[in-house]
Parts: sequence; structure tokens; C-alpha cells
Amino acid sequence: MDRRGFLMASGALVALMGSGCASMAGGAGVRSLDPEVAELQRRTFDWFVRVTDIDRGLTPDRWPTQSFCSVAAVGFALACWPIGVENGWMSREEARARTLNTLRFFHDAPQGPEATGMTGYKGFFYHFLEMDTGHRFGRTELSTVDTTLLLGGMLFAARYFDRDHADEAEIRRLAQAIYDRVEWDWVVVRPNRISMGWHPETGFIEADWHVYNEGMLVLLLAMGSRTHPVSPAVWTEWCSIYDRSWTDAYGPAHLHFPPLFGHQYSHMFVDYRGIRDPWMRAKSAEIGPFDYFENSVRAVQAQRNYATANPGGWDGYSADVWGLTACDGPGDFKQVIDAREREFFSYSARGPGDRDDGTIAPTAAMASYPFAPGDVTACLNAMKARYGEAIYTDYGFLDSFNPTLTEREGRLQHGRIVPGVGWVDGDYLGIDQGPIVVMIENARTDLVWRHMRTEPNLRRGLEAAGFTGGWLEA
Repeated sequence: MDRRGFLMASGALVALMGSGCASMAGGAGVRSLDPEVAELQRRTFDWFVRVTDIDRGLTPDRWPTQSFCSVAAVGFALACWPIGVENGWMSREEARARTLNTLRFFHDAPQGPEATGMTGYKGFFYHFLEMDTGHRFGRTELSTVDTTLLLGGMLFAARYFDRDHADEAEIRRLAQAIYDRVEWDWVVVRPNRISMGWHPETGFIEADWHVYNEGMLVLLLAMGSRTHPVSPAVWTEWCSIYDRSWTDAYGPAHLHFPPLFGHQYSHMFVDYRGIRDPWMRAKSAEIGPFDYFENSVRAVQAQRNYATANPGGWDGYSADVWGLTACDGPGDFKQVIDAREREFFSYSARGPGDRDDGTIAPTAAMASYPFAPGDVTACLNAMKARYGEAIYTDYGFLDSFNPTLTEREGRLQHGRIVPGVGWVDGDYLGIDQGPIVVMIENARTDLVWRHMRTEPNLRRGLEAAGFTGGWLEA
């Protein structure tokens, strides 16, 4: 499963440190970050400043390799600008201007059924856009999840920029207008299921959002729409196969999705601590207090346990160096290493026992900071101590590295072999960088979560899905 294709009411800081379900407490607080974590967040933020077009807000999918724009990365950039303001890295004026330019571009960009010259259709946007025109790149799909992640950034911006200033009022107006025109009901092409996307050449993608993953936010925003809502039955259908995903492999029982991005993306914009849908209420009655936040806590524990056990015998894996998600890899080939044939992959979603080829993605651990701050900090320090500037540079961590692959006579699809380290990717990816900045800030100050708790469209979606408790009723 490919990330490209599928794509805390309180600051209860003590709860963040535990492995159990976080309790609700009043008032937002500020967590003191380890200096290394703070530096990582700042360097990663600076990547967005370096690569994002100021006039239109287009953020490339990857850099420094020349790339198309990723609309999900644009949404992540929009979420980063207020973080920059709150940390003193960017003035409110610059953040406001960048945000407004982005919203104006996407509001005015051409929408239509034509295969070329369009930025989107039916309110949705294409997964990738040309950097020079902002139009559809190649034959990429109209993506429901990438549109959703873009909207997440826009709706957060609308809540953050809440002053009487005319530009901030326009940000709020445009964000709501862009969200309101998305025809969510159009993409329900099979009963109570939202399609992952659409191509003008071939129609709707056969796959739906129907397995536990990052798609929760798609359903929530679709149900919360004032103009084109989908039935709450989509959430019932979504949860109907949860029992198939329930596992206790490598850790405490949880809803399993192999790559960690599936346990992070929706959590960037939704504070799931203490709020529960009907399935979670039933599961809590069975096993004790449990919610989607706790589920991610357990998923992170399972990944760390998997790396400690290291059943595949990959170099570098340990209790302090771990993290599998969707990322670049060396390429699609097999190679004998130490008398054992190993299979490697290029860009792919990786997880415990799922296309694990020894490729570690630092974002998998770093964007899990709210779920396991102590373990993530230890991982950050261990990676830097062992691999240093080979994987950690001016803009934080490169996408991925593989200590097992220390030599290669054939072609590499990405990256290079670094002596004493192994294979190292050459790019930063926008969809890696954004979650690192946002999730560290959510743990530090509650910033995105706090503002999104008052976002009316999201609240409607949560209530339609049957969520109760916690900050929804505070």
C-alpha cells in the first residue's frame, strides 16, 4: 500500500508521556523540548521556506531533485506558517501573505473535466501539479486524500488567522469557499464508500477508503460539509472491518496499518485524545479506556519492538533506531549480501513484515513525537550519533537510508552509497517534512489541535461519525 496512492481539549503534558490513553485536563500548556528536537523542528520548517513558491504557495513533492508540486505538501506548508510565527521564525505578516497567496491561487485555479490545463475538478485537486503552471501533472489522479490534507492546512489557517485585518478575513472566506465547493457526494460511487480518486481518462479509481489508515480525515471532512455532505453511514462502513485490522503482533493490541504515516496524517489536524466513536466506545468497554490517539501510541510501540526484534536481520535496527513508513528506497532489485539474497524496493510503503527491505525513514519516528516523546528523542539522538551529516543536514533528515546496502554494482534508482553508512537517499520529501514540524508543535503547544477543536466543519464531521466525550463536550 503506497502513501501516494492511499494516501491533544487540553495540553495534558503528563498524559503525553504515558503509554496509556491520555486524560483530559483544562488549558493548553507548553512542553519544553529537548534541544535536539527543537533544532530538528526548526531545520525542517526552514525546508518549507526554502522550497515553497511565495506567489502561489506551491510546494514541491521533493527537493533538491526537480519535482512537481504535491498538494498535500502545500497543505502541510500552510500548517507550518503559523508554527513559524509562534516560534519567532517568521513574522505574522509574512505568514499571512504566503497563506493568502496560496488560497487565492487554489480558489482561482481552473477546474474542469478536461485532462489537461486544469488544477482540479468538482472541487477536488490533482495529486501532483506542474510547478510552473499549477495545472495537472501528467496523468496523475484527482486525489481525495491529498485534497483533504490540503484542506486541513487551509482550515487550520482560517482558524489561526482570526484578526480583523482584511487579509485575515479573506483567508477565512477563501478557505471556507474552497472547502464548500468540494463535491464529496460525487465520489461515493460504491455504497457508503468514498473513492480514492478519479482520472479524466478512465473515471473513478477502483479502490475506496475502506481499511484503517490515514483516510479518517477524508471521511470526517466529507461528513462535515455544509454543501455536499456524505451520509454518516460511510463511517459505519469504514469501521465495519476494523476487527480484521486488530492485532497484537509486536506489541499491545491495536488497529494495525503497517506504515506509520497511516497513524500520523489524520492526527496532524484532529485531537483524538479522549473522544470516541461508537467502535471505540465498545472497544473501551472491552479492554479499558481506548481511543485513536492511544491506538497510535501502541502502533509506535509495535514498530519499535519490531526493530528491536529485527526478524529480518537488517543492519542498523535497534530499540533506538527504528521507523518504517512510505519512503524512497534504493531501487527494485535483488542482491546477495553476506551469502543471503536480499530484495530492495524503490518508493514504497514499508511496515513490520510488509515490504521491509532494511530502509529506515526518520520521519516515521520523528512525526510520532506526541505518541512517544522519550523514545523519539532517543531515536533522534541515536540516528545523529551513528550516521551524522550523511542523513541529517541543513534541513533536517533526508527521506530515508539503508545501512544494509553498503555496496552496489548496478543502478540505484535513488540516492547513493555513503562509505561507513550504507545507502542514503538524496532528497527531502514534503510529505515527510510537514508531519515532523506539525506533530512536534502539537506536542509542544497544542497549536494545531487547539485551533482545530474550534473548526466547525471538522466538528460537524466528528459529531456525524458519532464521536462523543472529551473536548467535544467540554
